[in-house]
Amino acid sequence: MALALRPAPRPRPHTERSGGRRPGALVYATLVGVMAASLFPLYYSFVLPTRDNSAIGDSALTLTPGGNLFHNIQRVYDTVDFWLALRNSMIISSTVTVCCVFLASLAGFAFAKLPFRGRNALFVTVVITAMLPTQLGMIPLYMLMGELGWIATLKAVIVPALVSAFAVFWMRQACDEAVPYELVEAARVDGCSTLGIFWHVALPAIRPQAAVLAMFIFMATWNDFMWPLIVLDPSVTPTVQTALSSLASGYALDYTLILSGAAIGVLPLLVVFLLLSKQIVAGVMQGAVKG
Repeated sequence: MALALRPAPRPRPHTERSGGRRPGALVYATLVGVMAASLFPLYYSFVLPTRDNSAIGDSALTLTPGGNLFHNIQRVYDTVDFWLALRNSMIISSTVTVCCVFLASLAGFAFAKLPFRGRNALFVTVVITAMLPTQLGMIPLYMLMGELGWIATLKAVIVPALVSAFAVFWMRQACDEAVPYELVEAARVDGCSTLGIFWHVALPAIRPQAAVLAMFIFMATWNDFMWPLIVLDPSVTPTVQTALSSLASGYALDYTLILSGAAIGVLPLLVVFLLLSKQIVAGVMQGAVKG
């Protein structure tokens, strides 16, 4: 007697197997509301520079752009040398970001994958330095910049920030998780040098984490105010933040003038985020997605 073959059961959808279900309209509405609440301050900061000071003092919330944007921008450039401030901040932030990410990647790879005597003790020392307040070293650092003759020059802002303990710790963790020892040993067996292993094996693997670190460093350097104010002359070598401080130093605050300068100053940060957004999302999601 022939046995009837039963058809194989059809695989159930992932949501059915896991017992879950698709998110409903309430979830999407909540997400849209959170996104709108997060983006509203940024949107409003670009709306106010298009108005005059009367709109800021008005009790009614103004949500539509006005017609004074170009007039307010021209007033910013007439009040301070904002082009020079943007150029200086771009030079400082770009140089610090590239050098810090590269040097921290080298150090992180060495701490994570290269065995050498005193490695753990040296790494602990680096981490401890990250716990020290930045203000604690400003006076001796200023004295050192004076001995080198770098006061009021961009080198006084760039060189002390070329590498940081946080960046080394970040890239060490990235190399430890993203670069297997077996891959390093295989490259070494194939005759690749240590620098070649870093360049061809480690660096491509840690690219998403490096992009996230680059965004953090660029934002921190661009928004740094205290050290450039101390070591630079705002009237000769301004940065964006010291220029904004000059806009707010009048007897009567002109809020549209200040907000117009702030809107101009935040545009490079948005451009950097858009350029690195793909790598940033990959770096954030890499540790959250398994399998």
